[in-house]
Amino acid sequence: MHLDKNDIESISAYLHAKGYLQAGDTIDSAETPGDGNMNYTLRVKSGSKSFILKQARPYVEKYPQIPAPVERASAEAGFYHAIQKHRSISTLMPKLLGFDEANHLLVLEDLGNGRDGTFLYKGMHQLSQNELEQLCKYLNALHNQVGGGVANEAMANRSLRALNHEHIFVYPFLVDNGFDLDSVQPGLQKLSLRFKTNGQLKESAKLLGKRYMEDATTLLHGDFYPGSWLFVNNEVKVIDPEFCFYGFAEFDLAVMKAHLMMAEHDEIFINSMFDYYTKPPTFDEVLFDAFTGIEIIRRLIGLAQLPLTLTLQQKEGLLHKAAVLLKTKIEN
Repeated sequence: MHLDKNDIESISAYLHAKGYLQAGDTIDSAETPGDGNMNYTLRVKSGSKSFILKQARPYVEKYPQIPAPVERASAEAGFYHAIQKHRSISTLMPKLLGFDEANHLLVLEDLGNGRDGTFLYKGMHQLSQNELEQLCKYLNALHNQVGGGVANEAMANRSLRALNHEHIFVYPFLVDNGFDLDSVQPGLQKLSLRFKTNGQLKESAKLLGKRYMEDATTLLHGDFYPGSWLFVNNEVKVIDPEFCFYGFAEFDLAVMKAHLMMAEHDEIFINSMFDYYTKPPTFDEVLFDAFTGIEIIRRLIGLAQLPLTLTLQQKEGLLHKAAVLLKTKIEN
């Protein structure tokens, strides 16, 4: 089954064969629910029924030239199975209605028309204290309530983690990586060179990348940023856990903090994350800072760009803060 919103006949036949639609049910519409990055996603409506179909293909949907492991769909399905008994987590996520491993296709509950949190980068809105509380309590429950240890090889998600590793810890530091940052913002390419060519910073990134690839005992969402937060019916939900793996809790928290910084949230507000998240005794502040810094760097001078409205000077300031978090000082 190859999902295609223009092939209603095939989608209908598939959903009937799998029992999601009954005899006489017809599809009213099949549309893309948002700007997906990794997967091909459709919202399919039939009368009062509505499903989200999500298929992993052997490439990144937004960048088809980048190969990506289809096994990420199995990891995502495993995540939904792991959290289903934990209401403080599952009530903030869509229900998994079914998983077709052969076709790398998930059928998910449709949470309704909403918007992902990428609007936060445009200065139009900031998280409320209540929304921050909900998101941090979600992570707190995920990290502390779901059983530790690697449940199975799929949940280790090593192939997708290896791809993510390349784009977080390696690609942003390549001087000639084929991506002209001036196409994002004039002057960004020249600015980036001070960071790309700093040997200490590159070595810090290399060592941090090794920690990222280590198997640990905490189940992570793996991509806990505004694009994975869905704002619908005055509530904030969490979606897209295909980057999940068993790793260090510091990573999820650091990604969240880095994106709140890039979305220009107040420092006091950001630090209040830990009013709602209980750090385990093993929480490593140095590791947390380093993961925060590397996420800022990779988003500002790597391929996975965000719809930021920051000036070049603001980006420069954030890059310097990121370097400090990685225990490196960059000379002007």
